[in-house]
Amino acid sequence: MTVLDPPTRSAPPHRIHPAWWVAGVTFLALVGAAAFRAVPGVLIDPLRDEFGWSVSTISAAVAVNMALYGLTAPFAAALMEKFGIRRVVMCALLVVALGSGLTVFMTTSWQLVLLWGVLVGLGTGSMALSLVATVTGRWFVARRGLVSGILTAGGAAGQLVFLPLVAFIDSAWGWRAASLGTTAAALAVLPLVAWLLRDRPRDLGVTPYGGTAADDVEPVRAGAARAAMRGLAEAARSRPFWLLALGFFICGMSTNGLVQPHFIPAAHDHGMPVTTAAGLLAVVGIFDIAGTVFSGWLTDRVDPRVLLLAYYGLRGFSLFLLPPLFGPELHVSMIAFIVFYGLDWVATVPPTLALCREHFGARAPVVFGWVFASHQLGSAVAAFGGGVIRDVTGSYDLAWFLAGGLCIVAAAASISIRRNTTPPPEPALATSPELAGRSAGGGG
Repeated sequence: MTVLDPPTRSAPPHRIHPAWWVAGVTFLALVGAAAFRAVPGVLIDPLRDEFGWSVSTISAAVAVNMALYGLTAPFAAALMEKFGIRRVVMCALLVVALGSGLTVFMTTSWQLVLLWGVLVGLGTGSMALSLVATVTGRWFVARRGLVSGILTAGGAAGQLVFLPLVAFIDSAWGWRAASLGTTAAALAVLPLVAWLLRDRPRDLGVTPYGGTAADDVEPVRAGAARAAMRGLAEAARSRPFWLLALGFFICGMSTNGLVQPHFIPAAHDHGMPVTTAAGLLAVVGIFDIAGTVFSGWLTDRVDPRVLLLAYYGLRGFSLFLLPPLFGPELHVSMIAFIVFYGLDWVATVPPTLALCREHFGARAPVVFGWVFASHQLGSAVAAFGGGVIRDVTGSYDLAWFLAGGLCIVAAAASISIRRNTTPPPEPALATSPELAGRSAGGGG
């Protein structure tokens, strides 16, 4: 018996297209998962005070978190193809809640690495930017750059806008209350995900926004690990992949890896109150939303390579200027740095994702997952390296200067990527259910 797909239809003019509801709940899921990622920068000093752990020890847990956050992404993209977006996101939120909630019982540093590093890293990695690539690729044909910018901003801003709240809760009731609060944030999103998030437009009998039924391609049913590794093997033969991965490695070093966990301790070293420093990072999160959405809009209109050249180059110069701006008092120059860094924080994502689509076509979500993995490996290196530099030299200055120089390298790598004027070939697994079935079953 043949089961026919439900007929697709366009949403009536007076209705909101379901793609926007899917984008909305994805935005909330990314913000909820990112809540716990706001904790490390605020809680480094409280954990040092209570347990006597060094900055390097705590930074090691942050590094494990960031590495797994990135390495999980390509496999998560493949899992979404096999099992569906909703199932993967719901499981990921539960893992994040479990990891963050159990931290209140930890007594030794290995438990910090296990809970804060491994569990939360795996959970948040399953809702990393590969989720953005999957949702925009399935549900949108028009406005992809804009939507990818909005969703990226949600995930990145969620890591920062919670900082003042986390700092306030820590100062009032301790770091355990702050951890439980982020657990609640992840759990609060679960009902909305179960209700509104759908895997594909065909599930609701509609076409992708701005597209046709032909744009709603057959899902890949091959094994998740096999699909992820195949995507890496194919992409690794391409020069643009390595240039994008290099740029994103440095992007991760200069944002999530260095500024996010170490800005607050660095500011505190110069006499700035923790709550003030946390508030500054929250401002980064607010301006990140505007910057990333605007970057998505620009990506639909401007050469993505030129955008990456500007983003990385200006970020590098701003990091060279940062060390003298620290002090016990908040000055206009520091506010100017914060505003700029917010606008530039993850503005790199929409043009990077656009270049992945341009060079890798339907494979872009999995390939972008690997590019994002390089981002988080860079984050891990900087998170640990920043702690080591602080312990060895007594200052973060060298870390800021090194990151600034590497951003200039990323700018040069990005502009050297060649444009692809011919559409990439569609992979057999993305267009042929029969081939997908044989691959999943191991047949030749």
